[in-house]
Amino acid sequence: MTEIAQSLEISRTSAENAMTSLGEIGLVSDAAVANGRGAGRPARRFSFERRSGFVIGVDIGVASVRVVVADLTGQVVRYESFDGVADSRGGAEKLVVVIDDVRSTLTASTIPTSRVRAIGVSLPGIVDSSGRVTTSVVIPEWSGVDIGAQLASVFGCRVSVDNGVRLAAVAEHHLGVAQLVDDLLYLSVGNRIAMGLILDGRPRRGIHNAAGDIGRLAFPGLVTETGQLTWRTGEDAEKVFSLARAGDSSAVSELGSFIDQLARGIATLVLTVDPAMIVIGGGLSDAHEQLLDPLRQALDTHIGLPFSVPLVKARLGAEAASHGALVFAFRRHAADIYGLESMPVPPITPLRVDATLLPVRTQDDSTFSG
Repeated sequence: MTEIAQSLEISRTSAENAMTSLGEIGLVSDAAVANGRGAGRPARRFSFERRSGFVIGVDIGVASVRVVVADLTGQVVRYESFDGVADSRGGAEKLVVVIDDVRSTLTASTIPTSRVRAIGVSLPGIVDSSGRVTTSVVIPEWSGVDIGAQLASVFGCRVSVDNGVRLAAVAEHHLGVAQLVDDLLYLSVGNRIAMGLILDGRPRRGIHNAAGDIGRLAFPGLVTETGQLTWRTGEDAEKVFSLARAGDSSAVSELGSFIDQLARGIATLVLTVDPAMIVIGGGLSDAHEQLLDPLRQALDTHIGLPFSVPLVKARLGAEAASHGALVFAFRRHAADIYGLESMPVPPITPLRVDATLLPVRTQDDSTFSG
């Protein structure tokens, strides 16, 4: 107690009152004290109750649903990946699948629902600031639905919802490859092309919550009206890249054209925003020598100015959006999590094995999914 009072430069009485308040909301508890020999008031020590509450991040997609659970210090204590909502009929059934996945994760973690203090949700689509899905071409049944309110009524806590690619950008900025920059362009290149933008350290939503929905406009000829990538020489990207590696001239030509058009679109975005870094995520980011290296060269050619913007592979891979949803929940609901409005987001610590990020893959994942 004395150390707390001294470090905060407040009276011991004020420190005692504050610690009592924190104890009442379950954030701190009395810690064991070794018997002292000196005279005077006995020492009183405290410990932070990191597992008195939990925060959840959920990434919802047609191919997978990923759930990540963290304690109050930001330490991830559970990560689960489930089949996506593609096979579920109707919007209500899809929502039930997500609810069951979150409940299963809590059960496996032996965490009661009552200890969940906030949930962040990532999903494909344009989402307004209240959590209502404005439109989603990937999960059209949820267009116009307040997914946040639906989940809040089930789990009895605050829920915030945002676009998945935007939250993937948040994750790369908070705990990924872009931690040292505050202006970055995150581009997800997988089955679709989508963008997330971080400016001055904050995700850019835009007045209509549509910032980043640029696939059809910035990359004409590469995508369909729904933003889906199209290929001529193979049924999907994996096949085209495989044929190109084998020397198929048609596939090599298509891949070269794809990279050039992709670089042209990125150059337009770079010269509009002037970011400090470009982060490439999505399934195609794994194709280093076939995509990232020639993309860097083509980008420098299209920008044509005496500077080069670093273009790097995303660090968090398929886990980015779920961890971004976790950061989002900590940021939006500090008062519900800690009882304090101004608490910063803690440093999120993912599950790790041998000091590397634990890769969690499911059967629906592949190198070229996205």
